Amino acid sequence: MPEKSYKEDAYKQAGVDIEAGNALVRQIKDTVKSTHRPGVLTDIGGFGALFGLKESGQWKDPVLVSATDGVGTKLKVAFASDIHDTVGIDLVAMCANDLIVQGATPLFFLDYFATGKLETGVAAKVIEGIANGCKQAECALIGGETAEMPGMYASGHYDLAGFCVGAVERDSIIDGSHINPGDAVLGLPSSGLHSNGFSLVRKIIEDQGLSYSEKAPFETEFATLGEALLTPTRIYHNALKSPISKGLVKGLAHITGGGLLENIPRILPSGCGVELNGKNWTVPEVMTWLAAKADLSNKDMLTTFNCGLGMIVICASEDKEALINDFKRHDEAVLEIGTVTDGQDVIIKDFHSGKA
Repeated sequence: MPEKSYKEDAYKQAGVDIEAGNALVRQIKDTVKSTHRPGVLTDIGGFGALFGLKESGQWKDPVLVSATDGVGTKLKVAFASDIHDTVGIDLVAMCANDLIVQGATPLFFLDYFATGKLETGVAAKVIEGIANGCKQAECALIGGETAEMPGMYASGHYDLAGFCVGAVERDSIIDGSHINPGDAVLGLPSSGLHSNGFSLVRKIIEDQGLSYSEKAPFETEFATLGEALLTPTRIYHNALKSPISKGLVKGLAHITGGGLLENIPRILPSGCGVELNGKNWTVPEVMTWLAAKADLSNKDMLTTFNCGLGMIVICASEDKEALINDFKRHDEAVLEIGTVTDGQDVIIKDFHSGKA
């Protein structure tokens, strides 16, 4: 058998199209630039991205805070639905919200996009979503990596990872250490499933014999099941920056994997628990439908999904009204859901998932 010649375009013959990558960089350059904020010192295309804390003009004794995350198997819903412009928002949200709960201001974001064969149209939509998320978080998209790896991913599939860096004044770090029994617990609504529990969601959809292109079997504003499930994760920066700046917040918990039962304890000091009243908020239709179809227990619901609360806010009881009023002035829905106790557990009374 004669040997194959690779004299020209050898890498392209092996499955990697460098020009497609260059075309993507050209296509997204303006999108990336639209996210820039004071402190950005470089444009995309270099070997590294530079950000100057001094040039950002707002810090005296800054502490850097960093977070990294992905979107998980929600991406498989995006593939099946051929909807790619929202998962980038999820990517930013999963990282930026983890900075915000520590009182940090997100400064800049980098993404990692990996695929078997680069489809520049799809990649551009994903990165447009990332830029959208960065604008919501008021941070700059200053760099990233696009990796084309033939044989690593199924046709049409890709993976995403994100990296966010923020800063907070040393004396303004929110770590929950000042939480005490009697403090008030408030909740900020989620936009839906956010980016957790999708392995279970996809299994339920498959078991029900449903297609992502058909009408959702629960109440929703979206035309299809896929669109409803791909509702992007809320980014809470704008909702929280005012009360954080006023010193009204003692603790924040981003409700992601592990739900309410596992995320709230992460911010509680020793000797503190919380008691929540499940009647004080509504579980979204998508989650009540999932609970009914899979006969999920309350524990499964509360450790898998956010159950309608994407962010938990803890404040001193005497600051509760000021905090609620601050949220309302910024048109932010806020719910009074419970109190901090002198126990060790998260107790949720009268929680009802909505299943019969």
